[in-house]
Amino acid sequence: MTMQVLIATMNQKDHSLLDRMNIQTDAIVGNQCDRNEIEVFKYKGHMIKWLNFDECGVGLNRNNALFRATADICILADDDMRFVDGYPAIVSNAFSQNEAASVIVFNINDNGKRYKNKKVTRIYQWNYAKYGAARLAFRRENVLLNGISFNLFFGGGCKYSNGEDTLFLKSCLDYKLKICAVPEAIAHIDDTRISTWFQGYNDKYFFDKGVLFCVLNRKLCKINAMYHCWKHRKKYTDYGWVRGFYQMHSGIDYAKKQYQVR
Repeated sequence: MTMQVLIATMNQKDHSLLDRMNIQTDAIVGNQCDRNEIEVFKYKGHMIKWLNFDECGVGLNRNNALFRATADICILADDDMRFVDGYPAIVSNAFSQNEAASVIVFNINDNGKRYKNKKVTRIYQWNYAKYGAARLAFRRENVLLNGISFNLFFGGGCKYSNGEDTLFLKSCLDYKLKICAVPEAIAHIDDTRISTWFQGYNDKYFFDKGVLFCVLNRKLCKINAMYHCWKHRKKYTDYGWVRGFYQMHSGIDYAKKQYQVR
């Protein structure tokens, strides 16, 4: 079972990221920077393809790596992660034990912000949205054969500030790929770094959420938006969850009209 880590990063000046992330497999690094150059080299016996592209957008960055991947299993990663020792065996064992799974969601060790899987769990349309991209591993051919990739309109550096990972998982489910969550952790993450896209709970945050909810599910988007704002009302105290809902409502209406979302 071959394996590659697909890393999304920006403005790297050298290859020291591989040491910081504790890379122990082949990898493809998408480095959005000020030049266009592809480097291929060996790192601790592993093949590294380093993509330096003068462009922006996390979806585009992840697709650049995904479309050049060749391994059986791909692991998505961000540059603020440090993989645990032995992660190749953890990932390989998870796929061996869940042979029908096309996508597996692992745990990330952090300060408690992210949802932790406590047991092996099947992921469905009603429980997928709590997971981000940088904890996913998948069978490359199963994803690409179904034409699944990352939406270029959502995520850091894109028109709408987040959601490319949610849309990716939704596409996998829409194409009937089996997704499982497992309790094993494959990496630690540094939560002290300033987000490249989150500028607070403001008009743009909620408008962008509305557009995302519309694309995810046009029929139920307004109900889902209401539930989302109410569920997270304590987090939205300063902005106001009712105000947030109306701003999401504006994003939903815009998406339906502008993009003819169906």
